[in-house]
Amino acid sequence: MSKTVGGLRFWATGYTLLVLLTGTNLPTPLYHGYQQKFGFSPLTVTLIFAVYVAVLIPSLLIAGPLSDAVGRRRVLLPAVALAMLGALAFALAQNVVWLFAARIVQGAALGAASGPLTAALTELEPHGDRRRASLVSTVASVGGLGTGPVLAGLLAQYFPAPRVTPFVLEIVLLIPAAVTIARLPATTTTTRWRPRRPQIPAAMRDIFATSGTAGFLAFAVVGLSLTLIPTYVATLSGSRNLLLGGAAVASVLACSAVAQVAGYGRSARALQLSGLPLVAAGLVLLAVAGSVSSLPLLLVATVTAGVGHGLVFLGGLTAVNHAAPAGRHAEVASTFLVVLYLGTGVPAVGVGFLATASGLFTAVQVFAIAVAVLCLIVLAALIRRRATAAEIESGAA
Repeated sequence: MSKTVGGLRFWATGYTLLVLLTGTNLPTPLYHGYQQKFGFSPLTVTLIFAVYVAVLIPSLLIAGPLSDAVGRRRVLLPAVALAMLGALAFALAQNVVWLFAARIVQGAALGAASGPLTAALTELEPHGDRRRASLVSTVASVGGLGTGPVLAGLLAQYFPAPRVTPFVLEIVLLIPAAVTIARLPATTTTTRWRPRRPQIPAAMRDIFATSGTAGFLAFAVVGLSLTLIPTYVATLSGSRNLLLGGAAVASVLACSAVAQVAGYGRSARALQLSGLPLVAAGLVLLAVAGSVSSLPLLLVATVTAGVGHGLVFLGGLTAVNHAAPAGRHAEVASTFLVVLYLGTGVPAVGVGFLATASGLFTAVQVFAIAVAVLCLIVLAALIRRRATAAEIESGAA
């Protein structure tokens, strides 16, 4: 296979990851309209998001090791078909049950695809550059997370059939993704698949624990953005423009993508040490923005948190990709993604419960301060571990 063909497959695989994540985040700016049409609470919004994560996680754990054993194509083609089915269910939704069903299907699709696509990018990178493969994977992921809300907000605000058009477009965009998967090279392996609990190779457990904890906290910010920030923005601005809410979410993820490109080439530890305090600062600004009812401050908060998220995400995935042993790339990547998606889903449900009980502003402020404190604790642990390692090295010398 020539490097040109290999390069095309590499970028086409990145496109597939981008489109899948775009589709799963199209509903974000539409939830407020669904609430009005179908009559449900902010808690229901977070539960719709949570059921997606609840299905996504076991799908990740099954599909990652399975693709290591049977090959990427056999897992990814059904995943793309499920993504199309989920988009169709949203386009045809008649009540809240349809929304739950659509999110369940989308969760199964993305769970089945995320680990294998991340591993495929590492394997298809023409020069074997794992750092570059990690960058493309993280940028495609956050690019899809950010493109979905903006695209849906734009189409829903200015085009006919606001709750249908975004999902029809997603189905169209998935067609070349299916062609890409069908043309992936066949893989041969001696690995046999069997159901088992998630396992991390012993040699990389410390790296995984550090990167996973930091990633969990960074993705808690994404979970809040995807579920409640559009409503938060609408309340602060007094505007019902769907594009505004989608753009606020996208600003978090666009800044994340830019930060990843800017941070490319730096060590995984340096990225995490830089990113965690920015996530904490963005969250504190978010809490203050609600207290003073300031939309500009809210936008500053999203930019700051987005930059921090990008650095933490890239640092974590880079560390995990470098440490993963041959033959277990998809399994390790899938387990890491499980931690990130838990960060996306679990805190968001808690915020939904709190918002129902005490109001949206109070819920967001409590969440923001709690996660900011945890970010600083993890940052302190990283600094302490680094200092301890340096002492051990100097003592050994």
